[in-house]
Amino acid sequence: MRVTIFGGHGKIALLLAPMLVEAGHEVTSVVRNPDHVGDVEATGATARVTSVEDADEHALADLLAGQDAVVWSAGAGGGSPERTYAVDRDAAIRSMDAAARAGVGRYVMVSFSGSSPDVLVPEDNPFRHYQDAKIAADEHLRSTGLDWTVLGPGTLTLEPGSGSVDPGAGFNDGDVTSRELVAQVALAVLDDRRASRRTLVFGDGDVPVDDWLASL
Repeated sequence: MRVTIFGGHGKIALLLAPMLVEAGHEVTSVVRNPDHVGDVEATGATARVTSVEDADEHALADLLAGQDAVVWSAGAGGGSPERTYAVDRDAAIRSMDAAARAGVGRYVMVSFSGSSPDVLVPEDNPFRHYQDAKIAADEHLRSTGLDWTVLGPGTLTLEPGSGSVDPGAGFNDGDVTSRELVAQVALAVLDDRRASRRTLVFGDGDVPVDDWLASL
């Protein structure tokens, strides 16, 4: 598959890109900073320098022309509420609409376990801006005709990924997740129909990813 990763210099993306390349996929990683091109291309991916915050839907559709799949792993990284909405909500939604416009069928969203109206933190919690932005983006994705999967890991760590999950995890309940495991799950679901149009919340655990997907 020809796969574009948005947020190509993020920790998850830098782990995922070489996994995808090793699996035989052709990977393009989108980065905002030209200084990050070398790091991205060291993974075997092709780097594209574009600001998803500034690019409109038409520009993103041009970027995605000829691609088979998108993995969204971009984010504002805990910046101001305005930038969080601009990247985690608005740019993400534009990328979905652009994927549809460009004829890209598959879309994997790296979200988080708390992206649900059922587990909202208080409005005065600074984290609420991020939560609202992710909920809006995920809900828009589910409303599209794309073949989507939403991944919902919890608190991210730098521990090695075991390739096994806790499928019963919930927000702040067993959802601590290795970034490498998130990349492993993204790789596994990308070309797996069992994950199609599903929201998958998980944490580190002892159920192999393939067994988990088989149980869906």
